[in-house]
Amino acid sequence: MTAIKVENISKSFGKVKALDRISFEVKKGELFGLIGPDGAGKTTLFRLLTTLLNPDEGNAQVNGFDIVKEYHAIRERVGYMPGRFSLYADLTVEENLSFFAALFGVKVKDSYDLVAPIYHQIEPFKKRKAGKLSGGMKQKLALSCALIHRPEVLFLDEPTTGVDAVSRKEFWDMLSSLKQKGITILVSTPYMDEASRCDRIALCDEGSILGIGTPTEIVNAFDSQLYTVKADNMYRLLQETRKATGVVKCYPFGEAHHLVADSSFSTRQFRHELSHVKGLQIEPATPSIEDMFIKLMKR
Repeated sequence: MTAIKVENISKSFGKVKALDRISFEVKKGELFGLIGPDGAGKTTLFRLLTTLLNPDEGNAQVNGFDIVKEYHAIRERVGYMPGRFSLYADLTVEENLSFFAALFGVKVKDSYDLVAPIYHQIEPFKKRKAGKLSGGMKQKLALSCALIHRPEVLFLDEPTTGVDAVSRKEFWDMLSSLKQKGITILVSTPYMDEASRCDRIALCDEGSILGIGTPTEIVNAFDSQLYTVKADNMYRLLQETRKATGVVKCYPFGEAHHLVADSSFSTRQFRHELSHVKGLQIEPATPSIEDMFIKLMKR
């Protein structure tokens, strides 16, 4: 069963094309990730699917309802957590939750079992103004408010941006629990390490989808030679490596550089060409989702 179906969706703002004929599907009960940097079109796509914008071209359905013609039905069935904290800063934690429950005509107690695993972590601070919460606590409150009406589909736009590593891990653990309850989740993130927590992912850049598959499928599609290179002077190494025979691409990757090579590349020849670089080290590397994204990206 398909929960979200997007067919050739395009959206422009003046001369800027935010989305360029995007197509993909999300299955019911799936945790699907949109992975890409700022400017990739993720937020625009979320606003279209939550019926806040209309597309210029193409069409999409959420749980079988058209995003333009049947937007009322979609709004009743989805939860949306935008990237920027958008709750009422001058209301308390408790008041925000009650307000969002009232918007959907439900009572907090009726859906408390769904939000309890999340909300109980901030419940001791229920009388605190939302604007006074930490980043991680704001995140949990926003998710609780998005879930209070028991949505069938949950849209989360970069929910972990700006929060600490512990809160990020806790948040993804919460998403895994929600998935077990049958909720379809579409989440966007600029963090490549979070992609492995999704059932399937779409790599996005400049309004286009570069590839779709499971995290394992995405990594296995990397069909070039990949190496890790290090030296005493890393900046000089980057410049020299990019000029070496058989090197397709070289880019910083953590404490090292990753070197993508073609069939003409040999480590022996590489060491010879860069014999003047002090402390040179080169070893085969295992590709990651980030390596595949860099290989596919337009920029």
